Amino acid sequence: MKVVLHGLKLKANHFSIIESLLKELHSYSNEVFVTARLEKELKKISPETSTLPVVRSKTELGLMDCLISIGGDGTMLDALCEIGSLEIPIMGLNTGRLGFLATVATEEVHRAINKLMEGDYQIESRSLISLDCKEPLFKGINYGLNEFTIHKRDTSSMITVHTYIDGKYLNSYWADGLIVSTPTGSTGYSLSCGGPLISPEAKNFVITPVSPHNLNVRPIIVSDESEISFKIEGRSKKFLISIDSRSTSISSSVSLSVRKEKFSAKLIKLPDYHFFDTLRNKLNWGFDMRN
Repeated sequence: MKVVLHGLKLKANHFSIIESLLKELHSYSNEVFVTARLEKELKKISPETSTLPVVRSKTELGLMDCLISIGGDGTMLDALCEIGSLEIPIMGLNTGRLGFLATVATEEVHRAINKLMEGDYQIESRSLISLDCKEPLFKGINYGLNEFTIHKRDTSSMITVHTYIDGKYLNSYWADGLIVSTPTGSTGYSLSCGGPLISPEAKNFVITPVSPHNLNVRPIIVSDESEISFKIEGRSKKFLISIDSRSTSISSSVSLSVRKEKFSAKLIKLPDYHFFDTLRNKLNWGFDMRN
């Protein structure tokens, strides 16, 4: 099996984790590669491991059987930007904090690689959200796993986001912003703004206002087969839009719409993983916090 490793902003204490991971992978005679981003990090903390072969192009990346992301959920999102439409399965080794996407704990490296080599795992297909815009934004990486967000800039007054579903007028949101979330992103920014939790396999988007002026305006769930378009108004002529953790400023004159991306993210999940377990363990969901 050809396995490529990816990581960002590694710390010195991560070296032992990477060393253990490489030992396990090589014990099964895998061919192990690293991304260019990870190579730079390895040179900082462990020059000897930087001799691993480097994947430097989409063509080379397309030859890989799987990618292992070393870090937190942010590293997983970055890995998805690297993979794009190649749909290479990703396993997340969590060296971060929460770990909704990167679900393999560092102490489970031996077991995780064993299950991977035996084929004892599932691949979850997670839908992505894609931005349609005539302007060249986000360096061509116009898709995300979590959400698309429109937000006011700095401390300017609230904005008005006129929103349409498949060309039909839905609502005008007077708010600080508007979130369109995938099921995966429903546990993130959308949740903090009052949006519902949605299981990953659901075929929906959630439209959630950020600090709406009208308190009777609530999040709404729509089909992910819909195209959602926007017209933005406000005192400022510039607004912020973001896809996952990537943001850029944009003029109100630019037409924006989002839809489900044609390809999806493929996440490797071990046998004992379930989304409901993650909710309980990571969000303390359903726990009685009075004791």
